Amino acid sequence: MAEKINRRKLLKNLGLGAGLLSFSGIPGVFASSLKPVEAKTDFQYSGKINHSVCRWCYQDIPLQKFARACVGMGIQAIDLLKPSEWDTVEKEGLVCSMATDDFASITDGFNDPANHKKLQSAYKALIKKASEHNIQNVICFSGNRRGMDGETGIQNCVTGLTPLLDYAAGLNVNLVMELLNSKVDHVDYMCDHTKWGIELAQALNKPNFKLLYDIYHMQIMEGDVIRTIRENHEYISHYHTGGNPGRNEINDSQELNYPAIMKAIYETGFDGFVAQEFIPTYDDKLAALREGIQICDI
Repeated sequence: MAEKINRRKLLKNLGLGAGLLSFSGIPGVFASSLKPVEAKTDFQYSGKINHSVCRWCYQDIPLQKFARACVGMGIQAIDLLKPSEWDTVEKEGLVCSMATDDFASITDGFNDPANHKKLQSAYKALIKKASEHNIQNVICFSGNRRGMDGETGIQNCVTGLTPLLDYAAGLNVNLVMELLNSKVDHVDYMCDHTKWGIELAQALNKPNFKLLYDIYHMQIMEGDVIRTIRENHEYISHYHTGGNPGRNEINDSQELNYPAIMKAIYETGFDGFVAQEFIPTYDDKLAALREGIQICDI
């Protein structure tokens, strides 16, 4: 069965679900007892970063309640929502910053011609729905290598994506391929380095194809995050956060300097969304999210 974009299930299948807390950079037994830095109740948002958050990290909070909490902490959008969820967040004044649906598969993507017919049909329907809701970004994936070389994967993705990009262009929709690590979380995933993603973008030569640069994933695969962003920002339309190691809070419990990364992103002229995609270890998950937003709001 194709691996779906339900990341909670993905993490569980990879053996992380039960032990997530132990990867936070401190012993897991202590992680849930940690408290976030006291929230700054008088915090003034700068407006330099457009804030979003990935829904799957807070799946246990009802969507309407979660959306209202997001509004209260300066978040403008929610990532990775299905069509059935769009109306709920729109009624709360938020937008879906990255659309998906159940068919979107990390492992079975556009690098395999056997998937093209099914994916093209499903994505065409999703693109049309997204356009009707003024949603500009739809996520897509390369798929796993399964022994395939990188150049063949690019050629196959070009064949599979080109007709969809032409269709989406007429509806003002972008297809955005996510960069994921193949070392820890998504073994064998093909689009696991920025270089490969850029080579695909150049081969496609379509302005509505972009990359989702996941900072957590690319720290694992490449490091050198700020230089990579500065040199390749024209190919990137979306960012995800996450602390490394562990994909937990983005505070000083982990190795990435998020204020510096956000400053670099802002200085490129970026006007898209930065979505929080860390797995909270605090008892108060919304407090953890607020802390993350305030860290990134340079």
